[in-house]
Amino acid sequence: MPHLWGRFLVRAHRRAMADKYRSFEQLASFERENVDFQILCRARGLDTVIVAPHGGAIEPGTSEIADAVAGEDLSFYAFEGLKPNHNGDLHITSSRFDEPRCIALLESSVRVVTIHGEASDSEIVYLGGRDTATGVRIESFLKARRLAVLSHPNPELQGRDTSNICNRGQSGAGVQIEIARGLRRRFFASLDSAGRKRPTQQFNEFVVALREALA
Repeated sequence: MPHLWGRFLVRAHRRAMADKYRSFEQLASFERENVDFQILCRARGLDTVIVAPHGGAIEPGTSEIADAVAGEDLSFYAFEGLKPNHNGDLHITSSRFDEPRCIALLESSVRVVTIHGEASDSEIVYLGGRDTATGVRIESFLKARRLAVLSHPNPELQGRDTSNICNRGQSGAGVQIEIARGLRRRFFASLDSAGRKRPTQQFNEFVVALREALA
């Protein structure tokens, strides 16, 4: 299916090249914290941190999912877009994401799990990252709840790069979870800010599955 593969590569190229800012320092020179973006951070002193680097209105639903998976016992970090529009301007690709509070939390954690929003309208979870053992366990728990789980066909969306933030914990290997937009829509009343405050039963089941897999 070469035409499909070509579309995946084009989309990945646009995603990689579309970043307005190449670092957090550059972003912070033009965007205002607690106005255009906010940072949520809880260090629980345990081995695992759940990270949503493109939360809020950047990749809607990802920070809510990460927060719920972290719960009260796992560390949590989210970088959230708050702008009324153009939140894509706040996207810093995972291999260059260098916000200092995030990096400090990653470096103090053994295992990193990142939650991302994949752009398609499918209802698929794409698993990546270098921690294949945890990835297999997550896949098993999600499939037990009849969720479609795949490795993304585009290598640029597989989280294998050592500089990817999911692989920057102490172990050097983490898990990247890309949740397609179509599936995220089923997790909330809607993906706008008001709808994301009303999670669905499917959201709850997804969170339980991830927590069980990470236990």
